[in-house]
Amino acid sequence: MTTDPDPAPEKGRPIRLTPVAPGVWLVILGGGVMVLGPLFGFLTGTILGTEGETLGLSPIFLFLFLGFLVAGAGLGIAILGVRRVLRSRMTAEQ
Repeated sequence: MTTDPDPAPEKGRPIRLTPVAPGVWLVILGGGVMVLGPLFGFLTGTILGTEGETLGLSPIFLFLFLGFLVAGAGLGIAILGVRRVLRSRMTAEQ
């Protein structure tokens, strides 16, 4: 038994962590918002039911439409992320 409080790890294959390209997290976030926006819109409209009308529309249709608008914003975020990724690749190649 040793008295060393921090024994060195065993030798093995070295691990190299490489950072992701700028914009990758925007693509992931935008894709998630794009997928979940209409889903949560439909869920919210279903929870509220079809009894009342808001702006002449059933709540299901209204909130599904709002979910599509949120998905469009997610698409915009994803496109901005792809643009950042492509720009960083072009500057890395030069």
